[in-house]
Parts: sequence; C-alpha cells; structure tokens
Amino acid sequence: MAATELGWWGVPLAIAAGTLRGSAPFLFVSLGECLTEKSGKINLGLEGTLLTGAMSAYAISYLTKSPWLGVLVAGIAGMLLGIIHAWLCQQPKVSDVAVGIAMIIFGSGIAFFFGKPFIQPVAPQLPAIAFGSWSTSPQIQSALKICPLFLIGVAIAPVMQWFFASTRWGLYIRAVGDAPEAAKAMGISIHRVRWLCIVAGSFLAGIGGAYLSLYYPGSWTERISSGQGLMAVALVIFARWQPMQCLYAALLFGGAQAIGPALQSVGIDSYYYLFNASPYILTLLIMIITCSPKRTLTGAPGALGKS
Repeated sequence: MAATELGWWGVPLAIAAGTLRGSAPFLFVSLGECLTEKSGKINLGLEGTLLTGAMSAYAISYLTKSPWLGVLVAGIAGMLLGIIHAWLCQQPKVSDVAVGIAMIIFGSGIAFFFGKPFIQPVAPQLPAIAFGSWSTSPQIQSALKICPLFLIGVAIAPVMQWFFASTRWGLYIRAVGDAPEAAKAMGISIHRVRWLCIVAGSFLAGIGGAYLSLYYPGSWTERISSGQGLMAVALVIFARWQPMQCLYAALLFGGAQAIGPALQSVGIDSYYYLFNASPYILTLLIMIITCSPKRTLTGAPGALGKS
C-alpha cells in the first residue's frame, strides 16, 4: 500500500489493513489452543503445527493449483500432529510441556524437510474479497481486501463461545477441564474429550498456517511463523480462555505486528526492527502482567497443566 501518498493519514489506514491481514493466524491458533486448554491440556506444539500447515498448504496449492484444497490439507496435517500429541500427552506421568516442546521440534523438522523443494516455486494464492470497491482511493481499496479465511475465523469465535456455554458437549469439555474426577463420575470419558479437543485445536492451527503461506505474507519460508504459535498461548491467557476475547486479542496482536510496516511505508526507517518486535514485546508484557496467581487463575480450567 502506498501510504506515502496520504502522508501521516496513511499510517492508521496501513495499521488497520495490516491488522485485518495479520491477525488471522493468531486467531486460528488461539482458538485452537483455547479449545485444547478448556479440556485441561496445553499444546505448546502448535508452533510446529503452524509451520507444517503452512508448508502443506503451499505444497498442495502449487501441485494441484487449488489453494482451498491446500487449506483443507493443512488442517488435516494439523490433525495428524494433534493425534500424536493427544496420544503422548495422555500417557501416565507425561508432561504436557515436554510433549509440546518435542512436537515443536518434530513439526518444524517435518515442515523444513518436506518444504525444501517449495521455497522457490510460486503457488496460487487464496482470493480476497474487495470490500473497498465503493471507494476511488487505491489505498482504501487495498486496505479493505479481506481473505474469506479471515472471515471464517471471525465467525468461528462466537460459534465456539456459544458452543462452550450452551451445548452438552461444551459442558463436557468444561467439566473435564475444570474437574476431571467429577466428570469421570458423571460417566464422561476424559480421554476421549481431551483427544477430540486436541485434534480439533490442531486442525485450526493448521488452517492458520495455510493463511500464512497462501495469503499473508503469501509465501513459504522456514521462518514464516515467527513464533506466532507460541505467542498464541500468551494470547489465550490474555483472553481469559474466552473465544470472543481471543478474537479481540488476535486483532490487537495483528495491529501490533502492523506498526513497523505502516511506519516504514511513510518513510520512517529508524527503530524499524524495534517496531517489528512489538508482538513479542506485547507477549512479554502480557506474561508479566498476568504473572500474579490471582489474575492468572481467573477463568483458567482447574486441571490445566496437570499431568
């Protein structure tokens, strides 16, 4: 976007555009992690899932010329990693954190190994809906080009909120996450509920990876995720394990990520790398602010983090 033509007025427009484009991966991964953590499990391995999803989507889009098929395969790839994670983390005396770290290494290794041949080729990208066609300004038209996948993520957030609050399966998940022994006494299969939540959460994380490689930034490289899978864990804590708040937090993180490019677009190159580090600084601040036991435990599932 040529924000320089609008001067300083182009900065908020560029940040808004970057927010809409850059928040989708945070949204999908955080919703997946929220679903997983609601059942009482932590999946730190979503960074590896994000990378595997990005690589799978790009490779399938390039080979089949169908980006939407690439999105589907990215979700399936995420599910496969989720199955492995679900099986490992529910073994006796196994740490969720240790399994998550192992899955980061495993998922990243798979993505880097199989993705080598697809770094240079150009794959078909996901389409964008032109919501700014009413304007004669090229900058506004560019800012309001939105990928349908982002809109799907926005729609999932309220549906998931309703699911947790108003459905029997939502009650099962909350019961398993808050009081596993009580849920077991009610006849709920703790193993099955957590298995399904981890796999479904990994599916969403894989979709987030597809967005990275097939829309924004729209390429496949080994550093494409930039730690967004790990930042999503802090995002879920910040959102108090509520899907709608995950949506708002994802927009906040996406906006922080857009500050650096927006300022560079009007010719401000000083401290460029500092501005680009905004999402990481925000993550650190969130972890510091929420380090108080009383604040951290507000809304947290009771069984979270227990082997």
